[in-house]
Amino acid sequence: MADESLTIIDNRTGEQYTVPVQDGAIHAPELRRLLSYDPAFLNTATCRSAITYLDGDAGILRYRGYPIEELAANAGFLETAYLLLEGELPDAEALARWQDDVRYHTYVHESVTKFLEGFRYDAHPMGMLLGAVGALSTFYPDAKAIDDRENRYLQRVRLIAKLPTIAAYIFRHAHGLPYVLPRNDLDYIGNFVNMTFEIGGRHEANPVLQRALETLLILHADHEQNCSTNAVRSVGSSRVDPFSAVSAGIAALYGPLHGGANEAVLRMLDAIGTVENVPSFVADVKKDHGRLMGFGHRIYKSYDPRAALIKDVAHAVFGETGVDPKLEIALELERVALEDEYFVSRKLYPNVDFYSGLIYKAMGYPTDYFTVLFALGRLPGWIAQWEEMITDPEQKIARPRQIYTGEDLRHYVPVGER
Repeated sequence: MADESLTIIDNRTGEQYTVPVQDGAIHAPELRRLLSYDPAFLNTATCRSAITYLDGDAGILRYRGYPIEELAANAGFLETAYLLLEGELPDAEALARWQDDVRYHTYVHESVTKFLEGFRYDAHPMGMLLGAVGALSTFYPDAKAIDDRENRYLQRVRLIAKLPTIAAYIFRHAHGLPYVLPRNDLDYIGNFVNMTFEIGGRHEANPVLQRALETLLILHADHEQNCSTNAVRSVGSSRVDPFSAVSAGIAALYGPLHGGANEAVLRMLDAIGTVENVPSFVADVKKDHGRLMGFGHRIYKSYDPRAALIKDVAHAVFGETGVDPKLEIALELERVALEDEYFVSRKLYPNVDFYSGLIYKAMGYPTDYFTVLFALGRLPGWIAQWEEMITDPEQKIARPRQIYTGEDLRHYVPVGER
C-alpha cells in the first residue's frame, strides 16, 4: 500500500528516518547519509521490470504473466522472443512478419567469418562468441541510435537472426568443417541445426531433437535479474549500443558459476561412475559439506520449474538417441538426494543445469559448447531487459557505492627513503 512506511532511528546521531514502502521495498536514496551494504545484491532491487515474474519459494516462473510450463509446451522460440520483447503474444500476422524479418537477416558479413577464422582451432566457443558479438557493433554503427524505436527494432532483429549463424560457425570452426550458409526455407531452429550439423550438403532433421532444443531455449529465454542480465543492464546504462551490452552478458555467462554449471554436472556424473556409487558419493558430500552440482539455486528454494520440464525433455531425447548411463546416475542421484533430510532441509533441489547438459551431449554438442546454446536461449531476455532499461525514465548510469576499508591519508616518500 502507498501509505506504508518504515521508520529507522540512527542510534549514533538520534536522527530518525521515515521512508515509504512501495511494492515491498524502500527507496534506498531516502536513507540519505546511510548506505545499504549488500554484497552481490542479495537483497537489493536494482530496477522495476515487467518482463519476468519469479517466485523462488513457490517454484513459479512466468514470462510477461504466462507460465513457463504453457510456453514450453505450446510456443515456438521466436514466438516466445516476441512475447518478451513486445509484451504480448503475436497474432498470426505479427508472428509471420517477425519470422520474416529475422529470416531476412540471418546472413553475416564475410568479414565476420574471417574474424572467426582468426581464432585458434581450440579456442573456447564462448570466447569466440564474446569477441564476435562485440565486433558486430563495428559493422552496425547505426546501432548507437538507441533512442530511435525503429532502429532498436532493427538491431534486435539483427542480434536474434545472426547469433545462431555465428554460433553454428563457431561449432564448425572447432571441428575443422566448412561453414554452412543459412537456409531460409527452414525455420529458426531447423536452420541453426542444419548450419551446425550438415555434412556434404545433407542433414536428416530429427523433429523430436529439434523440438527438445527449442524447448530448452525457451526455458532459458529470461530469468529476471541474474548475473548476465544485470551485466547487460549495467553496461547498457552507459547508453552503449545493444551489441556491446549483450557482449557483456555473454562475458558474465562465460563464468563457471553461471553458464558453465551444466558442464560441472557432467564432470560430477563422470566422477560418480556408476549408479551403485551414488549412495557413497552423497555420503561424502555430506561429510565434507561439499556441493551436489546442479542442485540448489540463489532464488529457488523449491524444485526449479525449469528442471521439472527439462527432465521430461531428457526422456524424450533419450527415447531417440538411446539412454546415456549418465542419465541413470542422474535419476538415482536425484532420488537419493530428495529422500535425504540433509539436502531437503537446506532446500537443495535440482536446478535447470542438472539435466540440460545430458541433453546437449546426447544431441552431439561438446561440453564446452553448452554455454553457447545457453546464450542463444537467453538472448531475447537480454535484449528485452536492455530495451526496458533504456526506456525507463528513472534509469541512470549504474554506479554502486562502496565502503572504503583501505589506509587513511598517507604522504608520498621518495624511493630512497622507504
